Amino acid sequence: MADPGARSIWLIADDYGFSPGVSETIRTLLEAGRLSGTGCMTLFDDWRDHARALAATDGRFVIGMHLTLTDFAALSTGRTMPDLKRLLTDHDVEAIGMEANAQLARFRESFGRDPDFIDGHQHVHFLPPVRQWLAGRFADLPTAKRPWLRGAPTLRAAPALVKAKVIVARLLARGFDAEMRRHGFVVEGPLCGFYDWRRPGAFARALDLFIDRAPDGSVVMCHPGTVDDVLRRRDVFTDARNEERDALASEDFPQRLESASLRLKRAAS
Repeated sequence: MADPGARSIWLIADDYGFSPGVSETIRTLLEAGRLSGTGCMTLFDDWRDHARALAATDGRFVIGMHLTLTDFAALSTGRTMPDLKRLLTDHDVEAIGMEANAQLARFRESFGRDPDFIDGHQHVHFLPPVRQWLAGRFADLPTAKRPWLRGAPTLRAAPALVKAKVIVARLLARGFDAEMRRHGFVVEGPLCGFYDWRRPGAFARALDLFIDRAPDGSVVMCHPGTVDDVLRRRDVFTDARNEERDALASEDFPQRLESASLRLKRAAS
């Protein structure tokens, strides 16, 4: 008999393709069944190597596209994209659509299909131009064949120190879930996974909170990795990725899920 208190969540590793150490760590966790899936950054020059390795990885997991519209060289033009603050206040709808198309085309080239889901680096999929792109790009597909979308955040499983950040993300996502459902998308969520990654040891404490309080059906984002020189060149979020890796790879993690009657969602068989 099913446990009436049982919950299931998507535990999704963001940033696959960010660096060799990030990608290798995510593949190891996927093979061990410690993740539900991963979202891919397809815009870097070494993407095809990462994609081939992921395609050869064993396990039942979802593969999504982690749309990236800030800070790095655009796949479509080669020009450096704006930082998030500038993107929020001054965005070019046509340029965003062109870049999203380019990143999606690269995903399709690598895997021969659409992504299982689409979300955004720095939550850019909530932006109005991306909503417009999603609605138009997949308009000819029935709901069952479309990527699902990561929905708006919740405060329920957010550590106290990051609640202001969650509120900002909720404002960015205002109306997103209902709007995209009207356009025929499945929206999964709410989104959990926020924590203060600048504080050593914060992820392990936050993971306990996510396990205990994430609502049924949540999408819990995480960012495990192994720090390498490529990552240090590309991002300031570094050492906490090692902590996430170790927490998710620990022997205690599956037992902790079981004790909380929590199950990780998987790709359809």
